[in-house]
Amino acid sequence: MMNIIKEEKKHMTYLKIENNKGYFLKQEKEQVDKWIEVDKILKEDLMSLLESAISTDFEMDEYIEEKIGHKAHQIVYKSIYEKFLDFVNNKKSFIDECDSQFSSAIAKHESLE
Repeated sequence: MMNIIKEEKKHMTYLKIENNKGYFLKQEKEQVDKWIEVDKILKEDLMSLLESAISTDFEMDEYIEEKIGHKAHQIVYKSIYEKFLDFVNNKKSFIDECDSQFSSAIAKHESLE
């Protein structure tokens, strides 16, 4: 059975709360990673975070409303935090299901040859 996870980085924080604002870690290919305010997040950034959540020990600062004074940051951070928390908590079953579907697809393809 093939596993879709590649071991890359361990125990890295990807979402943090600092100075009354929420931030996400933007990983640059050839530059130093940088922290960006969550209200500036793009679809591509979410996909990159999802990839990191699949392949690493994805850590986040817990959402605590009182720690974020910026209302837009509260809304965006809470939404991202809750979705990634749910994903991370269910990652093993998600990966097992993907592996199972992948294996089934390969078996089906091989039987057609």
